[in-house]
Amino acid sequence: MLEALDNLLPRTPVLIAGPTASGKSALALSIAERSGGTIINADALQVFADWRSLTARPSPAETARARHALYGHVAWTRSYSVGDWLRDVTPLLTGARPIIVGGTGLYFRALTEGLADIPTTPPDIRAEATARLEVIGLDALAAELTDDVRADIDLANPMRVMRAWEVARHTGRSIRDWQADTPPPLVPLTTALPLRIDAPKDWLDPRIESRFDQMLDDGALEEARAVLPRWDPTLNAAQAIGAPELIAHLRGEMTLDQARAAAIVATRRYAKRQRTWFRARMAGWRGVDAATL
Repeated sequence: MLEALDNLLPRTPVLIAGPTASGKSALALSIAERSGGTIINADALQVFADWRSLTARPSPAETARARHALYGHVAWTRSYSVGDWLRDVTPLLTGARPIIVGGTGLYFRALTEGLADIPTTPPDIRAEATARLEVIGLDALAAELTDDVRADIDLANPMRVMRAWEVARHTGRSIRDWQADTPPPLVPLTTALPLRIDAPKDWLDPRIESRFDQMLDDGALEEARAVLPRWDPTLNAAQAIGAPELIAHLRGEMTLDQARAAAIVATRRYAKRQRTWFRARMAGWRGVDAATL
């Protein structure tokens, strides 16, 4: 598969999307070492400074082998949106070959299809959404969205549901209406090499388990202990898979074995949602069998 890169123009972007633990980062590093370029993060949780081990960010040894960008550059309390990421990635598209890698489908969608200029949500609306989520729950909050919005987002992701609810509450228009007024994309698919890593459940599940154990060995529990005094489950950063479980363990609400098991289950569920999203939204991308990497 890497041989296909030899026929690309030097600055042609390479896009690598796939579920968690599927080998995306290793592939990106192989490409960078073979053909040059900058590895750019497209994972919504790897942007946060407080999570290195817990989000499986590239190690110092890996970042020494190739230039990496947009990893760990966002403060713990900051709300970081798709629009923020798009603004951060824009200046990185004109230098060495961008190798954009991650599991956040909305980042890739904004990059290759464009992003509507939706007004920033005021703090009082965000607080209202948070309170409403706590009172009525995720399913009931999602039920208040229009059918077209519900069909278009991950209804199991509270941040996505809250964002859609906030947009409608603040602007009087659904997020899909705003998205209909979309400017041209920064990287049309026709100008890039888009790769979708396909990782079936039976192959991926054991990797998810072993990778979480590696995260613990690398210091994920210590990272959770460091943020425990500042823990706020409504923050973007707090949505990292495994974080709520490790925090619960540190608070004495479950054993470490129970936290580990719960985090692995949550990761597998997340990977299932990713696979479903990628199959539906990235059918035109070049499929790569994860087992061959």
